[in-house]
Amino acid sequence: MRIVDIRECAIPLKSSISNSSFDFSEMTTSVVAVLTDVVRDGEAVAGFAFNSTGRYACGAAMRARFIPRILRADPQSLLDETGQNFDPERILGLMMQREKSGGHSERSIAIGTIEVAIWDAVAKIAGRPLHRLLAERYTGGKLVTKVFCYVGGGWYFPGQTVQDLQGEMRRHLDAGYTMVKMKVGGLPLAEDMRRVEAVKSILPKGAQLAVDANSKFGRDEALAYAAALAPFELRWLEEPCDPLDFALLAEIAGSYAPPLATGENLFSTQDVENLVRFGGLRPDRNDVIQIDPPQAYGIVQYARTIAMLGRRGWPRDALFPHGGNQMSLAIAAGFGLGGAESYPGVFGAFGGFADDAMLNDGYLTLSDRPGIGFEGQAALYSIMRELAA
Repeated sequence: MRIVDIRECAIPLKSSISNSSFDFSEMTTSVVAVLTDVVRDGEAVAGFAFNSTGRYACGAAMRARFIPRILRADPQSLLDETGQNFDPERILGLMMQREKSGGHSERSIAIGTIEVAIWDAVAKIAGRPLHRLLAERYTGGKLVTKVFCYVGGGWYFPGQTVQDLQGEMRRHLDAGYTMVKMKVGGLPLAEDMRRVEAVKSILPKGAQLAVDANSKFGRDEALAYAAALAPFELRWLEEPCDPLDFALLAEIAGSYAPPLATGENLFSTQDVENLVRFGGLRPDRNDVIQIDPPQAYGIVQYARTIAMLGRRGWPRDALFPHGGNQMSLAIAAGFGLGGAESYPGVFGAFGGFADDAMLNDGYLTLSDRPGIGFEGQAALYSIMRELAA
């Protein structure tokens, strides 16, 4: 049993949307294919992943360090104790050889993307959907068949009107979502509050609204937005400032009653531990942590982060992995987390879930496809399949 090759390519997202801080016109992502000599259903198994969205392709580090370390290794050293499958934890350790502690963002995304692709291959070799395999290994076999999903939208674009924004949110609600998220921070405070009020006014009873500032604010603007948003009874205020600005986060948390959400820009377990120690976030007020596993060393390290958070009193339903893709969906289901996000129609082939995914009353039903399930996304799988060919 061998990993015979690992391939990477950079793909442009070709998206013109903007958040409060930047547009996505130049954004790329790394797609990875892990090719094995294991045959299932007449074909050699290949595992796939991509480095989520919001970060540029990182193939140089993969090709220079992490892929060669795996391919040079004794094939037996990559296997689990049964010898019948690959061991992601051992392979993660191998990729981390001769890496200095710290400096996480330089390598965590490259390593995490490869590691998630290996999990895709491991689950396919085992003949199980990844979420079931993760549940067997990390939650005592507690399986879920559906996951709560909220939809990310409310992007900025030239010429956008309040009616455009309301129309977008109505489409999301009509599609079956019961929680919507919109961008703030890209316009003056008064204009953004009109946008928030407009969306809030069309939400049916029981529907929830969250807002996302994409780490835009310094102290004065963050506190002003927090005060202005407080009357809207939001589900959460997301990324009001740099998540490593613990003093400012703690100040916002101390003055802003609704929950805060952050963590998508953190890349290690230590980052997250420092966040919950010093950032003012608390599980008892329903604050949310949003790590993006492919960008933070992958699933093995994510499990270690969950364990650390558990020791500090954080329940799993306070975790919503960032990403809005099949990877985050499988991880949320496998670990029994609070839910996942969705980005339909905004990141080309990389947004959304399987083509046959069924959303009902805010919950997405999981498929039984082995692995992560990229094979159910025709446009994305064609990119991955071409890389593996």
